[in-house]
Amino acid sequence: MALQAQTKPVDQVILVVRDTDTETWEFLATFNSQNLPLQTVKVTQSGVVAALNAGLAAVTGDIFSITDDDAAPHPDWLERINAHFISDSNIGGVGGRDWVHYGDTIEDGKQPIVGKLQWFGRVIGNHHLGVGEPREVDVLKGVNMSFRTQAIGELQFDHRMRGTGAQVHFEMAFTLTLKRAGWKMIYDPQVAVDHYPAQRFDEDQRHSFNEMALINLVHNETLVLLEHLPRSRHLVFWLWALLVGTRETLGLIQWLRLLPSQGKIAGQKLIVSWRGRWQAHKQFVMPLFLRNATRTEELR
Repeated sequence: MALQAQTKPVDQVILVVRDTDTETWEFLATFNSQNLPLQTVKVTQSGVVAALNAGLAAVTGDIFSITDDDAAPHPDWLERINAHFISDSNIGGVGGRDWVHYGDTIEDGKQPIVGKLQWFGRVIGNHHLGVGEPREVDVLKGVNMSFRTQAIGELQFDHRMRGTGAQVHFEMAFTLTLKRAGWKMIYDPQVAVDHYPAQRFDEDQRHSFNEMALINLVHNETLVLLEHLPRSRHLVFWLWALLVGTRETLGLIQWLRLLPSQGKIAGQKLIVSWRGRWQAHKQFVMPLFLRNATRTEELR
């Protein structure tokens, strides 16, 4: 087990398991933890956000590190993470590269730009391809991220993130909130895990198109960006999102690019992307309307 091979001893291991996950419960009944300080937490609600919040509530240390059930941290994972937090008291989060395995193949591309939110709202991930020196970023990736409990305080992972499983972009909501509070997020490619993408059992099947999965993804991304981008940039964001977009969240230009190769599917993705944007806009605007209405009543 990767956590048992760490060069820095593990102080606490929290394993969050769904109540309906019978295979995992059966495995744990016979698992020899070999003095690993293992603690299991049962969760009844679906989705990664509920699981992470349940695990977060059980944390007792100053630093907690998150990885997935389909990933294996490198032996020096905790040691490198700990060194970053010790080096600078203003660091609130540390993340690193996840080396993605597809059977016998490892995705080994190289990208210098990782985890950045561009001024107009485009998010650059590339956490699985990052190279270079440790540097400050805007967004970490859920499969490999650690946080200082002092920085988190009472903050929880955002329960408004849609999805019954992956709830894509939940980590962006969390890390941007910490960034806005003044904490540094550090990405270090040497803080590494091996990632073996497992089969998903929710609507998000990774590389195949599912209408609900795409609506959830676009909704989550848009809601987070509307909350964290300055209001002065919202118009620019909407122009970029609707007219350009990305290969995942389509705008008109991306639709035209994909039309020759994807045909009807490209059109479906465009409509679904716009629906997700609109639903996030409504969710963002409604609390503002309610707050303004309440304020008006108070002034009467």
